[in-house]
Amino acid sequence: MSGIVLSASVRQNLLSLQSTAALLSTTQNRLATGNKVNTALDNPTNYFTAQGLNNRASDIASLLDGIGNGVQVLQAANTGITSLQQLVDTAKSIANQVLQTTVGYSPKSTVTSSVALPGNAANLVDGAVIKSGDVLTIASTGGGTATNITIGASESLAQLNAALAPNNLIASLDNANKLVITTTNDAASSTIGVVTYPGAGTGTLAFGAVAPPVADPASQSIRSNLVGQYNNVIAQITTTAQDASFNGINLLNGDDLKLTFDETSKSTLTITGVTYTATGLGLTSLVAGTNFLDNSSANATIAKLTTASNSLRTEASTLGSNLSVVQIRQDFNKNLINVLQTGASNLTLADTNEEAANSQALSTRQSIAVSALALANQSQASVLQLLR
Repeated sequence: MSGIVLSASVRQNLLSLQSTAALLSTTQNRLATGNKVNTALDNPTNYFTAQGLNNRASDIASLLDGIGNGVQVLQAANTGITSLQQLVDTAKSIANQVLQTTVGYSPKSTVTSSVALPGNAANLVDGAVIKSGDVLTIASTGGGTATNITIGASESLAQLNAALAPNNLIASLDNANKLVITTTNDAASSTIGVVTYPGAGTGTLAFGAVAPPVADPASQSIRSNLVGQYNNVIAQITTTAQDASFNGINLLNGDDLKLTFDETSKSTLTITGVTYTATGLGLTSLVAGTNFLDNSSANATIAKLTTASNSLRTEASTLGSNLSVVQIRQDFNKNLINVLQTGASNLTLADTNEEAANSQALSTRQSIAVSALALANQSQASVLQLLR
C-alpha cells in the first residue's frame, strides 16, 4: 500500500523474507512432484528435449505389442513344423512297413527257357543253346531300364543278373537247369516285358510265355490296411498346417508376416510364409489296390516323404533364424526405451536429497528473516513508547 511507509531496514528484511518464501515454494513443489522441470517455463530446453525423448519411447513401446505378437506367430509356426515333422516320420514308418511285409504277389511274373541249359551258373555258354554273341532283349519291366545284353564268351549267372538288375529282373536255374527270369520284389506287381533271344546270334535258346504275377490275398489285405493308415496321417498333415496360426496369421498356410521395429517404419522384417499342407509338401493320398502293391511303390512314397522331411527341416531352420532376429530386436527396443526414459528423467527429475536439504535450509532462513524483521520493527516501537 502506497500510504504505508516502511523503514529501509524493515523493507530490506521484508524483501528477503519474500524471496525466501518464493524459493521455499519452488523447493516444496519439486519435492511434491519429483520434477525440477514441470513446464516449459521452468526450463524450455530441458522440457522439450525430455518431451521428445518420452514421445519416442512411447512410440517404440507401442510397437512392442506387434513384435510380441510376431514372436508368437513364429512360435506357432515352429510348433506346427515340429508336429508336421512327426507326422511325416509316422507316414514314412508306415511306408517302411510295406517293405517289411510279405511280397504282395506269389508267384511273381516269370519267364522260363523252353529247354534245359547244358551250361552251369559259372558259365552259361555251351556253344549251342547259348552262344557268345547272342543278344537277350527284354522290354522295360516295372519302370526299369530295358535289357539289351550281349552274351560274353563265358557269361556267368552272376554277370547276367548284374545286367538284369536295372530292369528289376533276376535270373536263376531251376531244378531242371532251365533259365528262369523273375521280377524282383521292387516290381512284384509288374509283368515281365517282351523277351527276345538270340537277336543277331545263332543260339537255339528259346523262352516260353511270360507268366503274369498272382496277387497274394493275405499280403494285399495288409497293404490295403497300411494305405488306410497312411491316408489318415496325410489328412492330419493338412489340418495341422492349417491350424498352426496365431492372431489370424499362419506362416504354414501361405500367410506372410511383416514386423516394424522403429517409429519411422524404416526398420522392418518381412517373413514369407509357405504352404505346407500335404499338397504343398508334394504328398497325396494313396489308393488301395493301386499303391503299396510292391516295394517299388513303397520306395517311391518314401522318396516323396524324404523330400517333404527335408523341406520341413529347411523351413524350421529359417523360422529359427527369423525368431532369433525378432527376439533380439524385441530386447533391443526394450533397452532403448529404458535409455530414452532415463535420459528424459535426467533432464527433468529433481534430486530429492538436494531439494530436502534446500527446504530445511530455507525454513531456517525464513525463521531468521522473521526474527530480523521483528528486530527492525523494535526501533519504531521505541518511538511509539516516547509518544505515549
